[in-house]
Amino acid sequence: MKLTHLDENGAAHMVNIGAKPVTQREAVAQSVLTMQPETLRMILDGTAPKGDVFACARIAGIMAAKRTAELIPMCHPIPIESVDIAIETVSETQVRVVSTLRCSHKTGIEMEALTAATVAALTVYDMCKAVDRGMRIDETLLLHKTGGKSGDYHAEGAAAR
Repeated sequence: MKLTHLDENGAAHMVNIGAKPVTQREAVAQSVLTMQPETLRMILDGTAPKGDVFACARIAGIMAAKRTAELIPMCHPIPIESVDIAIETVSETQVRVVSTLRCSHKTGIEMEALTAATVAALTVYDMCKAVDRGMRIDETLLLHKTGGKSGDYHAEGAAAR
């Protein structure tokens, strides 16, 4: 398997996507936060000192998706058509952030989906760290993607959304 972001001499370069066809693409990624039960109750009750934690996290995820090409060196800037950030309670101590992004372009939107889920999770941490510094962000992964030359991908054992 050849790494596409390295040339024949091993030097990093941005892949030329000029000749690739435009296709409809979708990517879904997740991050899971684990926290104290009291922290999650505070978020759900709307009593977090910094305000509506999930609303702020959704906005941060959307903003991050739009800035991915500025953060990841070999990412192409792409025309994002939609970003959805869903935040759901998984248990009394866990929250799952799921980002779903779509575009019509010559390259995929996986990095944007992963960035959105991660930054949304980081925002939950930031807004609650004063009361729970022991929060963990785990299980950040691409759940699935569609479109493009490589076709569809579905993470083995990943929960469907």
